[in-house]
Order: sequence, then C-alpha cells, then structure tokens
Amino acid sequence: MVDILHRVGMKGATPDEVYAALTTIEGLSGWWTRDTTGDPGVGGLIEFRFGPGGFDMVVLESVPGKLVRWEVVDGPAEWIGTTVRFDLTQADDFAIVMFAHEGWAEPVDFMYHCSTKWATYLVSLKELVETGTGSPDPDDLKISDWH
Repeated sequence: MVDILHRVGMKGATPDEVYAALTTIEGLSGWWTRDTTGDPGVGGLIEFRFGPGGFDMVVLESVPGKLVRWEVVDGPAEWIGTTVRFDLTQADDFAIVMFAHEGWAEPVDFMYHCSTKWATYLVSLKELVETGTGSPDPDDLKISDWH
C-alpha cells in the first residue's frame, strides 16, 4: 500500500476554522468542488461531483479542531476503499493540516495525478481559510487531461 501525503500551513487561522471548512457542505464546496452534497456528520455520506466524475465518501471520524477522516465508497476503482485524513494542529500563527490519502494499492499514473491535484485543492483550502475565497472545481487549476 502507498499513500499521498501533504503538509500545509494556513497563516492566521485556527484548527477550528479549518475543521469548519472540512465538515460543512458550504466549507467543502468552497475549496474542493462546488457540486458537494450530503451529510458531513460521522456516518454520513458526502457526494463530491466534478466535470469528469466524482467520489462518495463516508465520514469515519470527526474530532472538532483535530481530525477528519473519510472512506471512499464510490468513484474510480483506484480510490475505492482508500481513506482521506486531515490531522489539524496549531503551530504559532499557523493552522497546520497534515493530509493523507491512504491505502492506494500501487503507485499508478492516476495516483501521481491525484497527488498533484490534492496539492492544488489543499492550496484552495488554504486560500478559503485565509481569504474567504477558494478555487474549487470547476474554477480549480487544471493539470492534465484528467483535470
């Protein structure tokens, strides 16, 4: 198994502010994809839709200001059964997000693409938390024919 890992600091923010962007439909649609629906509570199903497709995630864990973890239950075959994790901490004037997309079977081309896309979306999350405006799909940075 292999994982995608990223670390992002958000200046002037708190883990609680980041947590709100990860656990509300309004927050999620402000940085990842505008077409987000569902129940962001523990046990809930969140549906994320993009131009070329989408993902359904079940919320496994949600600890205010500390942790959000989802399991992919529908979407591309490579994503099914993987988990997405956001660990949140404070370091001086920065909220720190330790991100992991865990459990990839192997590092296929699509994983490389997704690693870069996660980086762009985490920058969008940073923008949303720091300025109030992110760059969610369809306004995100397109990096390849997979978007």
